[in-house]
Amino acid sequence: MSFTNWLFNLINHYLTKEKSKSPSYLCDFDRICHETRLADVLLIEGKNRISRAIQRITHSPWTHAVLYIGRLHNIEDPHLRENIHRHYQGKLNEQLIIESIIGKGTIISPITLYKNDHIRICRPTGLSYQDAQQVIAQAINSLGRQYNLRQVFDLARFLLKSRFLPMRWRSSLFEITKSNQASRDICSAVIADAFASIKFPILPLIRETQQKKLEIIPRNIKLFTPSDFDYSPYFDIIKYPIFSFSKLSPYRELPWNEKLISNDDLGITRQPPSDESSS
Repeated sequence: MSFTNWLFNLINHYLTKEKSKSPSYLCDFDRICHETRLADVLLIEGKNRISRAIQRITHSPWTHAVLYIGRLHNIEDPHLRENIHRHYQGKLNEQLIIESIIGKGTIISPITLYKNDHIRICRPTGLSYQDAQQVIAQAINSLGRQYNLRQVFDLARFLLKSRFLPMRWRSSLFEITKSNQASRDICSAVIADAFASIKFPILPLIRETQQKKLEIIPRNIKLFTPSDFDYSPYFDIIKYPIFSFSKLSPYRELPWNEKLISNDDLGITRQPPSDESSS
């Protein structure tokens, strides 16, 4: 192995190392699997170092986006099914997603890979069945592409610059432009490209022409982040919480433990005594 490959593998391991996962009780994973449709975009709240960087830059908890392609028999084109066979050796009756991951490139994974994560469904509004097949086809044709190795190095420089690297070496990966968007592509570019193939809008520029008519200008796919699918008015946001409300004022019957309080990453502490009890 060359020194360059060794260095990139080391950086990749550092950036993608995750904490031990514990089940997320913010969503009902079984319900998500049952309700997800072809060409839905699933947003994932990641827990590794890359995820923390993306959260700081985008001001959103969503750090990874994947495209749901269903089971093998949901793909109409036999050539596309053969392509899936070449890139995925798991059980083909599983529910599958396409994602782009640093160190692995654009790959197929089972949806169960994110069983313990917080997930949100973004459903393209009014998408026809045939257009869903085209979106999936475009994504399948992206399989095997390598993730940009420069992006791995830039992410490392972004995370380490304040302590180890001179400011003149700082990463340009997440420089903010006047439009307040990141200036380089991340994992969402593959999905954005798939929807661009059918001219489906995500966050296009809409402006008025000199003739007082509205025109739509497509956005550079390299600028998309996972949170853009959440912000887009052209995607319906669907949530399946672990506790569903089914009758009047059901939130009053949730299993609250009012003796404790969650401080996010700082842990759980006991609730301070109320004024009434301390008086």
